[in-house]
Amino acid sequence: MPYITRLEKAGIPCAIVDLEDQHEMVKQNALTYGVPKLRFIAASRTLHGELDVDRFMEPMLELLTKPLTEEEKEGGMHNPPFQRVLFEGTMEEAEKIYYKTEYVPHPLNAPISVYTDGLPIVLPTEELVAEMLKGTSHDPSEIITYQLDRLGNKGKVVRFIPMERTATVEKVAVNAVMAGCKPEHLPAVLAMAESGCGTGTTTFWGQWCCISGPYAKEIGMNFGVGMLDPGSPANMPIGRAYQLMAINLGGARPGVNRMNAIGSPFNSGGCCFAENADGLPPGWKGINEEYGFGKDESVMFVMNSGGYIIGNQFSPGGYRAFQKSGHGGMARRMDVKGIPGPHNWLEYLVPELWAGREGGYTFVMVPEMAQHLYEIGFKSKEEVYDWLWEKSKEPLHKYRLRSWPDEGTNGWLGIERTSGKRWKELEQDYMVPIVDEPTDCFIIVGGGDEEICLQMCGRHGKLDDAPIFSIDAWR
Repeated sequence: MPYITRLEKAGIPCAIVDLEDQHEMVKQNALTYGVPKLRFIAASRTLHGELDVDRFMEPMLELLTKPLTEEEKEGGMHNPPFQRVLFEGTMEEAEKIYYKTEYVPHPLNAPISVYTDGLPIVLPTEELVAEMLKGTSHDPSEIITYQLDRLGNKGKVVRFIPMERTATVEKVAVNAVMAGCKPEHLPAVLAMAESGCGTGTTTFWGQWCCISGPYAKEIGMNFGVGMLDPGSPANMPIGRAYQLMAINLGGARPGVNRMNAIGSPFNSGGCCFAENADGLPPGWKGINEEYGFGKDESVMFVMNSGGYIIGNQFSPGGYRAFQKSGHGGMARRMDVKGIPGPHNWLEYLVPELWAGREGGYTFVMVPEMAQHLYEIGFKSKEEVYDWLWEKSKEPLHKYRLRSWPDEGTNGWLGIERTSGKRWKELEQDYMVPIVDEPTDCFIIVGGGDEEICLQMCGRHGKLDDAPIFSIDAWR
């Protein structure tokens, strides 16, 4: 869209080919980037590609060759008026305002909440917002900006996605109140706000956050049994604040500009949990240290992942028998029957990890399972990442049968990164990594004592561009 905007402002007509059920999303994006009258035409979800192109080619050429009208040249950005006080009246009357819904036609065909996530909220009165603001030393009128210089963006204004809006500390505090947060939670919510609270689109994107550092203990977060479950008065409201900010600060609307075809359970009530720093094996860095922060610094890690979740709970006693004495089905599969552990349990998971998708995973594993990896020889997380990257490789002739590589390889005309050769020059048995780089995988240690590992798809970002933000900067 930014490139299209530049062309349009230079007087060059452009047109987007989208799908009919995504017209509203295209309109919203065009409005956000200052080309509200952008031309577009609908492709078919069902018609054969060649027939579909024949159908829209002539009208498409007309859209591209017809000079821009004066109205189209005018442009214009979406700048909704700032309304600090939404409503004045009784609490009962205010509830009717805050629980307002609007009907969204196809592809939603249902009413959707305007100001909430569909659940009851705490009404953000002047008094409650003032109390919430005691959780930070920042001025209520301060615009949310990047606090650290990770990409040369320190001090730059944060734009909330998808409508590219800005927000103040007070606006964030309002959403924290609505979510049920306490003042001591506000630094975490402000750090979360630095992410822009994106929601993803078209598939089943899920947003979740993880806190690393001493702050988690300070506010009583659950990083043990059921850390992703309801019950924690710290985990739950902080996670929920993300979704409320996406709605109220970013302008995200299902069926309009949040086209999550199915959606993710992570988004229902929000998801925030904490890393168990005490459960890390010797030499393994916490999330804060992995990204260049100190061990005593607290950070908020924000992930917007593609929804793919695999949970591996091993049979009662099965994992323990496998690790203790090499007995059971796991031992038989890995050909270590009768050999005492520890054994690399990741070997057991590898066959299913990339069966239906490409790319990295975030592994959320309990401390005991992390310890076993350490005992088998992985003295750092980086060694695990390197091992997973090697294990992800498959022959080119199998890789060609996947869905995404047709796009990622530029129609197989691009350069394959590990060989430096063009894709079409490679032998069919060349081993291609399904994970682009070792650091596309990520490990978070937390949870209870029962042996389980949760795998969530999603790239966590490199050292300098990761979605990680300082909580301490917002105290």
